[in-house]
Amino acid sequence: MIIKFSEYDISCSWDPEDEYEKFIRRMNPPRVVIDNEASKTATVIRVDSANKHGILLEVVQVLTDMNLIVTKAYISSDGGWFMDVFNVTDRDGNKIFDEVVLDYIKKSLGADSSFVPPPRRSVGVEPSKDHTSIELTGTDRPGLLSEISAVLTDLKCNVVNAEIWTHNTRAAAVMHVTDEATGSAILDPERLSKIKKLLCNVLKGNNKTRGAKTVVALGVTHTERRLHQMMFADRDYERCDDDTLDEKHRPNVTMVNWYDKDYSIVTIRCKDRPKLLYDTVCTLTDMQYVVFHANIDAEGPEAYQEYYIRHVDGSPVNSEGEKERMIQCLEAAIERRVSDGLKLELCTSDRVGLLSDVTRIFRENSLSVTRAEVTTRAGKAINTFYVRDAAGNPVDARIIDSIRQEIGQTVLQVKGSSEYCKSAPQESPTRFLFGGLFKSRSLCNFGLVKPYS
Repeated sequence: MIIKFSEYDISCSWDPEDEYEKFIRRMNPPRVVIDNEASKTATVIRVDSANKHGILLEVVQVLTDMNLIVTKAYISSDGGWFMDVFNVTDRDGNKIFDEVVLDYIKKSLGADSSFVPPPRRSVGVEPSKDHTSIELTGTDRPGLLSEISAVLTDLKCNVVNAEIWTHNTRAAAVMHVTDEATGSAILDPERLSKIKKLLCNVLKGNNKTRGAKTVVALGVTHTERRLHQMMFADRDYERCDDDTLDEKHRPNVTMVNWYDKDYSIVTIRCKDRPKLLYDTVCTLTDMQYVVFHANIDAEGPEAYQEYYIRHVDGSPVNSEGEKERMIQCLEAAIERRVSDGLKLELCTSDRVGLLSDVTRIFRENSLSVTRAEVTTRAGKAINTFYVRDAAGNPVDARIIDSIRQEIGQTVLQVKGSSEYCKSAPQESPTRFLFGGLFKSRSLCNFGLVKPYS
């Protein structure tokens, strides 16, 4: 195997500061204690470790990736030591008793863990062995995902995984694609250049005021963190003059300075949801703020978060401009993941062009995708879409019924809306127009695809 470093890759150089951190970590490995007796409603996880910038995000990221819900947390990292207590449950609100899961938590957070490597200092072209990672940012508009998917299909690329966010007229996506012929990463530099050029043209559209960007990503930064970084760099936190979003629907973010201790105290109150803690900690970390103390309470419908922070240089927030920018950035981080729209889940056999065909049908029915997650597991495509109409309003139930008839009732499911949870009408074979776009033309061939529970 040949390992090739780009001119931007700094991993081949020796960093004495990094070696010192490794030495401290070996001398003071993280200690993880899991307690199912201390709380009646949650599993309590205690983490003690040598302190470093970003360690809180690393711990929260591990818990979030395991689909654990943090109901309470207490954080303290003054001095050279990091001490944290999390009360967690599973998605159903239950304690964690599965020994396999508990052992995985200990390994992921304990002495043998490596956590997540820091993001690269630059973005370049270096596809992985299994897939090519493409990052996209640009102005959001109805049909954008359909156009991007169509271009990739025409270029003989298969989308195996993707996550797409939209917020405040901006869109960002991280897409993992493979070559249609080989099923692996795309290696040809000329072909990569063509992909980047054509996708950038799609993203630009007719918008001349805001830029668009397409890159083939270098490094292994966590996908959701990368999306936060991309939208932050794209300044999606800047409100438009005609932004009419009701103030009561915005997160309540405030900040004051505690001058006696040189802390800035950030308080967040908003509707609770999964991954809220991750989104706020991710933003504070990437804005180069250090969390010294924090108190998190999300046991009710409203989440409360309180952070005592300083800039990495040791100073609190020093100006009204910096304060306003931080508040805007935290509001944006919370809003990006808000599921705006009707949730649709598609499950069927994967194939090249599947995403293009599905999103084309959405576009032809005047639906706009506000957020999407595309995954492929063992040859099955499991895709989640949040959709609204082209004007940003809730979707007409008749349009959804028509689309489900076209794609297949068992293939496309409506989730999280009582309006659509009633028994669906029986499908007519003549209405199942989408069947020929899959590997087979008959619903009976989808026997392996079960409706979501």
